[in-house]
Amino acid sequence: MMQRMKCTIQYDGTFFYGFQIQPTKRTVQGEIEQALKRMHRNQFVRITPSGRTDAGVHAKGQVFHFDTFLDIEESKWKKALSSLLPGDIFVVAVEKVPEDFHARFGVKVKEYRYQILNQYDPNIFTRQYHWHVPFPLDVEKMKEACPYLEGTHDFTSFSSAKTTVIGDRVRTIYRVECLQEGNELTIRVEGSGFLYNMVRIITGTLVEVGQGKKRPGEVQTILAGKDRTLAGLTAPPQGLFMWKVTYE
Repeated sequence: MMQRMKCTIQYDGTFFYGFQIQPTKRTVQGEIEQALKRMHRNQFVRITPSGRTDAGVHAKGQVFHFDTFLDIEESKWKKALSSLLPGDIFVVAVEKVPEDFHARFGVKVKEYRYQILNQYDPNIFTRQYHWHVPFPLDVEKMKEACPYLEGTHDFTSFSSAKTTVIGDRVRTIYRVECLQEGNELTIRVEGSGFLYNMVRIITGTLVEVGQGKKRPGEVQTILAGKDRTLAGLTAPPQGLFMWKVTYE
């Protein structure tokens, strides 16, 4: 009898070519599906994630689902799957869910966090987990710009020109915050869904506001312009974390 399982994982994206499976490339999906194939007596098992992450991007709370004929207690799934995965993927939890649960289409809120180290000298021991910004930032100006990004807008200006999205680029953002602790800044973004590179472009734009290259209120003009060239640079991938996925 088939049953649907929901799995929450963490991963260090440093040595992955992103989440989505790619021929001849090491990906998170590829490692997980290979582990499930071994558990299922060499039968292929497809996983469906809440979303994809790019090369170098990390996850604290990625979610995926899969269907299985294996009759394993929930408490033992975590240990069984973990034993077959590499050290840069950690299984947080595995649980049975109803057949109509969908890891992607059932998402209510996604939270991403982007980490910035704002000091002159780099920290070589954490360079894979933040964006080192060596010039001064006006964090209060960055905070002032955040509310303009909240709400339902067409985020074309904050989407990569390489996006494959068909149809409108309207998304709803519930919260954008710039949190400061010493020389560390965290851009926290919550929304119902995101376009390709959207959080990284939001971050790059807020950094330009912090530099004085853009005014906080300019964010409204950037949104209205629906032109990628109006927004800031795309922040590098290593500072981005898929933080949490919430379902109904």
